[in-house]
Amino acid sequence: MRKARLLAVAATLTVAVAACGSDDTDTAALPAAEGWASDAATSYHRLATYPVFQNVPSGVAAEDETVAEISAVTEDGKTLIYTDAAGKRIGFLDLTDPAAPKGAGSVSLEQLGNADDQPTSVAVVGDYVLVVIDSSGGKFDAPSGRVDVIKISDRSKVHSIDLGGQPDSIAISADGKFAAIAMENQRDESFTPEGAEEGDLPQPPTGFVQILTIGDAPQQWSARQVRIDEAAAAAAGIAAPQDLEPEYVSFNGRGELAVTMQENNGIAIIDAASATVRSLFTAGTASVDGIDTDKDGTIDQTGEITDVPREPDSIGWIGDDHVVTANEGDWKGGSRGWTIFDAKSGAVVFDAGNTFEQLAVRTGLHIEDRAGKKGAEPEGLAVTELDGKPMVLVGSERSNFVAVYDVSDPKSPKFRQILPTTIGPEGILPIPSRNLLAVSSEADDAEIGMRATVTLYGYGTEFADAEQPGFPSIASADADGAPIGWGALGALSADPKAADRLYTATDIAFGPARILGVDASTHPAVIDTEIPVTENGKPVELDIEGLSARADGGFYLAVEGKEGPGNELIQVSADGAIDKRVALPAEIAAGLGKQGLEGVAVQGSGDSEAVWVVLQREVKGDPDGVARIGKYLPASGEWQWYGYQLERTTTEGDWIGLSEIVVDGDSLLIVERDKLSGPAATVKAVYRVRIPGEAGVRGTAAPTVLDKQLALDLIPELAAGNGWVQEKVEGMAIAGGKLYVVTDNDGVEDNTGETVLLRLAVPE
Repeated sequence: MRKARLLAVAATLTVAVAACGSDDTDTAALPAAEGWASDAATSYHRLATYPVFQNVPSGVAAEDETVAEISAVTEDGKTLIYTDAAGKRIGFLDLTDPAAPKGAGSVSLEQLGNADDQPTSVAVVGDYVLVVIDSSGGKFDAPSGRVDVIKISDRSKVHSIDLGGQPDSIAISADGKFAAIAMENQRDESFTPEGAEEGDLPQPPTGFVQILTIGDAPQQWSARQVRIDEAAAAAAGIAAPQDLEPEYVSFNGRGELAVTMQENNGIAIIDAASATVRSLFTAGTASVDGIDTDKDGTIDQTGEITDVPREPDSIGWIGDDHVVTANEGDWKGGSRGWTIFDAKSGAVVFDAGNTFEQLAVRTGLHIEDRAGKKGAEPEGLAVTELDGKPMVLVGSERSNFVAVYDVSDPKSPKFRQILPTTIGPEGILPIPSRNLLAVSSEADDAEIGMRATVTLYGYGTEFADAEQPGFPSIASADADGAPIGWGALGALSADPKAADRLYTATDIAFGPARILGVDASTHPAVIDTEIPVTENGKPVELDIEGLSARADGGFYLAVEGKEGPGNELIQVSADGAIDKRVALPAEIAAGLGKQGLEGVAVQGSGDSEAVWVVLQREVKGDPDGVARIGKYLPASGEWQWYGYQLERTTTEGDWIGLSEIVVDGDSLLIVERDKLSGPAATVKAVYRVRIPGEAGVRGTAAPTVLDKQLALDLIPELAAGNGWVQEKVEGMAIAGGKLYVVTDNDGVEDNTGETVLLRLAVPE
């Protein structure tokens, strides 16, 4: 039986990471971070999270899908323009006050051409926005597209240029003389070429690049095709050279254009002025170990991928001599990281190896559903300058974050900061003139309450808020050379032996069951121990929804079952071994649905020990809207029950329930919440209930409803970080005179993934 592993951690948590090798180069190690960008002057600070459904045209239902993918900004930095492929429009946001962005309307593609057209990218040149449009209508063998030039002031179309194929991204040269568009002519993923697999290449026609020459009068702008020679691409080792699919384009300061061909695992460097290809090289392959490669419900970082094509998506320039790629991968590859290449030779000078994935694990953003595929899936990328130093910003499409790196030395990048986003960050847009960053997230699902957003961050002390120490609020230290895996924190407890330590646990999203020890004396709080929960010496799978450390040693766990009879109160020793399982009374368990035991709190010790629990929803047969508070007396094995009147909700599909219980002197503090998130959230609160002097009822007798008083409205606290208000406020503890509250991120499934650990004053 394994004992708890206690790890020494500094007052400021460092990120110990090392890059893995590839088959074509030796790679540099990513140095340990100095900390979590705790210096306000050298940090990004989240200012606002704007749901773009609030900017749909009149007559469009709020629940209709609407997204923000790629964005651009006007030269004054005050108007952001984003593509909305789902809504087939481009949207405008007023950023005059970046802490309070305002919807500024939209332009539908039906107004510009055809209702079936879709925007793929946007870029701003002076007074105009260039809207790149796919007009193929799903005809992969007859791709078509155009770029419309829109006057920003009145949103009128002043020019349209036929592109001769299906476009993807656009970039503008530093001198404003050229625009480049990647003409992907993308493949049909459901088509099977002769002698190949479904979705494979080649699927003609091949792609190319369009170079637009930009002058004073948009009506005079024209396009030139740049074709990449098939024989040259083959000689460079680029896959399927007869069907090239350019994906992403980026200019350097001397007018050279870098182009990724994701499905072909290739990169081209083109001189825009002469419209000639300067060089071609393969992105190569990577072998990465120390990652989770199996979708099995366990964060097992012993897996590896070997010789996989990087298949880069986005690309950017570090100066004029190096390019950096986010290696999202397609159907054959993806190295779960990012790479810096010498732009002339194509040599790899740095590869992130497993460090991007480890960053997700360390901050609770690991998504187990993608472990067997492309993991955190780096996709978006931008290069900017902060304090005179070049910075690379890499977005994780699946784990919902943007990581910031100092690349002053391209051979040895330094991690600076991790920024939480909403689901599916796609566009990463630095706005240097205003020290801002905009991240547009494309996932939108009104049914589950997760909406596409534009999130704004400000860099430096001007935007800092001393009351908000930033993300992450909790992270993990290393064990056995890798960060302790965690997420879905559904429980929280004080450590009776240490004022600045807590215990927490992951729920059924990750197994086997573990109790995690937390050092709360630092920011972020540090998960530094893990105690496996075992039975007869073997690990067990438990849906731990409540946790309370006992004064006599060990723990009580509130375990929720898939059905009523599966709900149990489990007593566990200090080393994690299960000592006793206590089932709920059969008549109570029979009346429970999917929502059962949620919280547990221990009062007293020895023969006077009492264990308090809350059931999330009503027991069948009880009065409507009355949940139960339970009191279990270990000395006698007796259960007593009291009633708790839930708040009401008028939102269709919503319900109100209980999440946690804590003993505070002669009172019980109880967390009550709805199942809504973001701007829809209404009930996330702590209520105080006096511990009753009289015994509660037994069995199914109607419980006496206890009086409750609102102790703390948690919504302002959850919203104070300017992010998405999290749905599942699930854990609470009082330790060292503070009230700690933690959210459950559902293992990043249908969730932004951000875990919020609040440190508050204990309410009166």
